[in-house]
This record gives sequence, C-alpha cells and structure tokens, in this order.
Amino acid sequence: MNVLIYFAIFIFKIIEDALATLRLIVVSNGKKKLGAILQFVVTLIWIILTGTVLMGLQKDIFKAIAFALGALFGSYLGSVLEERIALGTNAFMVEINYGKSSNLINCLENEGFQVSRIKSDNDDKVILMITGARKQTGKIVKIIREFDKEAFILSEKVKIPL
Repeated sequence: MNVLIYFAIFIFKIIEDALATLRLIVVSNGKKKLGAILQFVVTLIWIILTGTVLMGLQKDIFKAIAFALGALFGSYLGSVLEERIALGTNAFMVEINYGKSSNLINCLENEGFQVSRIKSDNDDKVILMITGARKQTGKIVKIIREFDKEAFILSEKVKIPL
C-alpha cells in the first residue's frame, strides 16, 4: 500500500512542477488567463500533495523522498516541454560579410522571415535584423551558417509591448 502512495506522490509532483513551468511560459508570452488557470491547478495539486506528504512524515520519510524525486523529474520535464513548445518570437542580429548578405536576405525572405539590413561602420560587414518564431531558431541559424560560417549571431526573445 505504501508503494502506491510513494508512486502517487512522485507522479503528482512531476505533474505539478511541469505545469508550473508551463504556467511561466504562457504568462511570459502574455496569456494571463491561461496562466491564472494553470496556477489554480498547480496550487490545488500542491496543497493536496503537501498535506499527504506531511501526514505521518516522521514515521515515513520515504514520502519526502518521493516528493523530492518528483520535483527533480518534474523540473527536468518542465524544461524539456519549454524547449519543445518554444512559444514566442526571437529577434536575431547577425553581422555578416557584405558580399554574402544579398543572397542570405533573399533566402530568408523566401522562407517567410522578416529581414532588415542595417549599415555597419565596417564597410565589409552588414548587420541584419531577422525575426522569426522561436520554434524556427534552428532553421534560421542553419540558413545563416550555410551562407557564412563565420557570421556573428545574437538571438533575443522578443516581448511585444501591449
């Protein structure tokens, strides 16, 4: 019987931590109502789970161990989910050799990305501003590297003011 309690504590703690991570993601992307709903669910799970762990904890330390292990795996799972979901938009600032910029701009625009060219103080270089979905970060970097392996790339998450 105790094994089932440990397993339930472990699983529900994983769910709680994963949902808490998802809540941070959705709130940081402006989805406040969904974030509030997720917070309600996370809090409800936490209250029930913590109460279960604390009841008789002095006699059964394995509840605390199951709780801590669930937190470990839940935190990891939340991070994996965050990478997979990858909500939002990234802005890329790319310094590239001038001679390679036109073909790169054409390729990126043909792929549906927004590109702006900024004149650089160095006549041999050009700075490109590129925006794209976070999910497409790998694709954008791959395209840039195909044109210039030495390109300097900065990436930043975009927060659009409301």
